[in-house]
Amino acid sequence: MSFFSVNWFYILTIVLTLTLEGLGSNIYAQNTKKSEQLKLPDMPLHDPFILAYKPTHTYYLYTTNVPRMTGNRKSGTMVYRSKDLLHWDKPKVVFTVPSDSWADPTERPWAPEVHAWKGKFYLFTTLHNKNKIIAKPPKAWHKNIMRSTVIAVSDSPEGPFTLVKRDSPILPANFMTLDGTLYVDPDGQPWMVYAHEWLQKIDGTMEAAPLDDSLSKMAGEPIHLFKGSDAPWLNSTIKPSDFELHYVTDGPELYRTKDGHLLMLWSSWERGSYVQTVARSETGKLQGPWEQLAPLVKHDSGHGMLFRRFDGQLMMVLHRPFRNARGKLYEMKDCGDHLEVVRERIDLDGGAREIK
Repeated sequence: MSFFSVNWFYILTIVLTLTLEGLGSNIYAQNTKKSEQLKLPDMPLHDPFILAYKPTHTYYLYTTNVPRMTGNRKSGTMVYRSKDLLHWDKPKVVFTVPSDSWADPTERPWAPEVHAWKGKFYLFTTLHNKNKIIAKPPKAWHKNIMRSTVIAVSDSPEGPFTLVKRDSPILPANFMTLDGTLYVDPDGQPWMVYAHEWLQKIDGTMEAAPLDDSLSKMAGEPIHLFKGSDAPWLNSTIKPSDFELHYVTDGPELYRTKDGHLLMLWSSWERGSYVQTVARSETGKLQGPWEQLAPLVKHDSGHGMLFRRFDGQLMMVLHRPFRNARGKLYEMKDCGDHLEVVRERIDLDGGAREIK
């Protein structure tokens, strides 16, 4: 073997060794990273909302900040990220309640969701201030505090999000409201659809307010859509005057089916258990009138939201149970004039369970 052959032999040996070491390091790093990721049973979350963001092929799951998960003790919204709906990065905070808004920065926001609009991303979440009283007995059957859905904006789905209006709610300040969602009608008009609290209405309602293009103020008066007791499957022996939880309205989201029907996912309570249900507009318009369909999922499940996987499969995410909530994923079928649950995804790399 010549001198040059020996040198090339050693050079190739060194290169191969470094390459294998590098591959080993990368595999170790990937395994380490995957071992640090979470699955749905590990993730505390209430009122989940998933944004499927195609440019980066990333699913964003938004929920109320849990300090032990993020290390951030401020009241706000956190987001989990995933590429496959199975493995999720540890969450990070994308919004905190500012100290100079109408809301109490020590009270946890509810029901965050993020929507793309006019090139930006808008966070809808419900804030509270128990120190600002709207009404109390005897003028009201229950003390009403300031509670309303706010809107915050960012250039990225990862935030940070900044309130578009700080000094007062976008909805009327004397309304006790929650769970606002964005709906854009066929004419391009944006609306906030929201639940009007049973704590104020007794028989909770779904309502909608038109918004201006900046989503920072109302562009008209709110309209009534339907009330909780319109659902025939609710316990008809309970009357609103009994002050029971049977007429809660909660978690609206609008969905246009493949045949053009307009549906609304929403949740309520039946005999002490959370229920995921759905309504359908008889005209295909937001103004309705609305008819109530059979519930989609019971078993203390609710606040469902629809999204599509990157392969096109329609999905629903909700939380179950109501206390110590965890996220549940369901494959859904768009039947044209209604939705059907196909199966619950137990483990996306290990199978699914049919819904009976």
